[in-house]
Amino acid sequence: MGRPVAIIGIGQTKHGRRNDVTYPDLVREAVIAALKDAGITPDDIDGVVSGTMPSMMEGVALTHFYFADALRSVGKPILKTETCGTTGISLAQTGYYWVASGMADLVLVVGSEKMHEGDSQATMSTVADPFWFRYFIAGAPGVFSMQAQEWTARYKIDEDKVRDAAARVSVDHHKDAFDNPCAHIKVDISMDDVKESRLIVYPIRLWDVCPNSDGACALIFASAEKAKKIGGKSAWVKGLSFCGDEYWYGDSDKVHWECAIQAAKEAYNMAGIKNPRKDLDVAEIYNPFTFIELLHYECFGFSDFGKACDDTLNGVFARGGELPCDPSGGVLCTNPIGATALVRVAEAALQVTGKAGAHQIDGAKLALAHGLGGASEFNGLMILGSKM
Repeated sequence: MGRPVAIIGIGQTKHGRRNDVTYPDLVREAVIAALKDAGITPDDIDGVVSGTMPSMMEGVALTHFYFADALRSVGKPILKTETCGTTGISLAQTGYYWVASGMADLVLVVGSEKMHEGDSQATMSTVADPFWFRYFIAGAPGVFSMQAQEWTARYKIDEDKVRDAAARVSVDHHKDAFDNPCAHIKVDISMDDVKESRLIVYPIRLWDVCPNSDGACALIFASAEKAKKIGGKSAWVKGLSFCGDEYWYGDSDKVHWECAIQAAKEAYNMAGIKNPRKDLDVAEIYNPFTFIELLHYECFGFSDFGKACDDTLNGVFARGGELPCDPSGGVLCTNPIGATALVRVAEAALQVTGKAGAHQIDGAKLALAHGLGGASEFNGLMILGSKM
């Protein structure tokens, strides 16, 4: 695992439709906030890791150069990482390995997106094969629609129960977002509102879907020696993993989802987690669609296969439940894609350092952060703890 690594600085912008700033200034907001939180200056940083969605989304091919001033990276080593929805967790893991390997002591990691300046649906479609797959999936909703239907059929789950559980997820998270000052979509809706909202791709309806958001997130990764010298509360990396499936959608099982299951096993093993539902205090699941959050509960061992709907309707994963999931509102409420999975790491870090404010889970000491990406081929996790 290498040297112990801590997150000592956390910075997020307010997410939403940010017409008030340019793209570089949006990045600058997050960077300044992370440096201030860590109590360090740009001169202290050894290197920078940055990432966004694929370049079509940005309209700029080399964003790490475009943002160089905002990233405070001039004259420093810089690396760009992009893996679609998993970009944020890939960024976090890249920063981690720079420090754990001994190559650096302080690394700035930044993810960002200004989705309202591009065409996100068109860009998302280009991650698929251009001759067959692209027309078949019709963008991200098509992929996850098929996954949701196959899951329901595989375990013979009553469709009304699945619909109710997905609606409960949506209601809970959109309500949770009111307590998160950075969240984008904050609405007080009922389960009937969710179930009767406009159909997108069956069974997915409007309130089952994440938004387009502008935003940026920055984290400071530090060696144990630097973290102790600087002082303050740190979130310590206890485990991490990144796994992938076959590129062709039909060549892998998206219900008994091997890359999600294996990623969880590897991260749990590294962190010494035996019973995730009992051992974890909070989880930030990458949930762009309500149904996919339910499926991840099962793949991550929070619920038995086919039982996530029952557990959700019984409140197991609500803020006051046995294992609170996405108390920040999650991806369902905030989705600047290049930053989205990094926000999951940031929120997990806030929880274990007791700095999550109104959406703090009392006594949180061990947290899971998750990223989902590619054309659903990638799952990555990072486990953070309050102690080294």
